Amino acid sequence: MVKLRLRRIGKKKQPVYKIVAAHSESPRDGKFLEAIGTYNPRQEPPLIDIKETRLFYWLKKGAKATDKVLGLAKYKGLWLKWQLMKNGKDEAAIAAELEKWTVLQAERLRRQAEKKTHRKKKKKSSGEAAAAPAAPAPAEAPSA
Repeated sequence: MVKLRLRRIGKKKQPVYKIVAAHSESPRDGKFLEAIGTYNPRQEPPLIDIKETRLFYWLKKGAKATDKVLGLAKYKGLWLKWQLMKNGKDEAAIAAELEKWTVLQAERLRRQAEKKTHRKKKKKSSGEAAAAPAAPAPAEAPSA
């Protein structure tokens, strides 16, 4: 069986991956049939480059994508396109669906960025409050 999976090619503690079509019995970094893309998780945002035509070719041949490759294809919108093609949609319907998905994806990324900046501000303000020395409590007047 052919699987679409990641093949590590980066240096020690600096992973970079090739997305490859390989036999399921071959080792992770062993022999493969074809390289169909790259994935660099160290960049912000992660760099994902997949040859769309070759991905669809291997899926038509019956290749199974691993969970990570499936997630990368979903992130790029290729899995949605594949599902629409498999269901027999025409090019206009596929283009309309992908446009709608692109808008929703941009909105989701914007919300994630806002959450991230909000968390940074909150962490920074709580860190400043903890770092500031506590003011001494006022002394009580002696009771007579």
